[in-house]
Amino acid sequence: MPKMKTHKGTRKRVKTTANGKFKRYYAYSNHLATSKTPKRKRKLRGSTLADKSVETRMRRLLPYG
Repeated sequence: MPKMKTHKGTRKRVKTTANGKFKRYYAYSNHLATSKTPKRKRKLRGSTLADKSVETRMRRLLPYG
């Protein structure tokens, strides 16, 4: 059986943590920033873990961690 291919777009956007969870950055932070409040822009700067409901799909897209 051939090896599974990694989804390159997901690989660039998501990192795997040591415990096997997925670390991602917030969306909506690249442009149109003038209409966003400073508090909202500060929140978008950080990273977060992907939701558990998405983890199954992430494992399919990133089979080799």
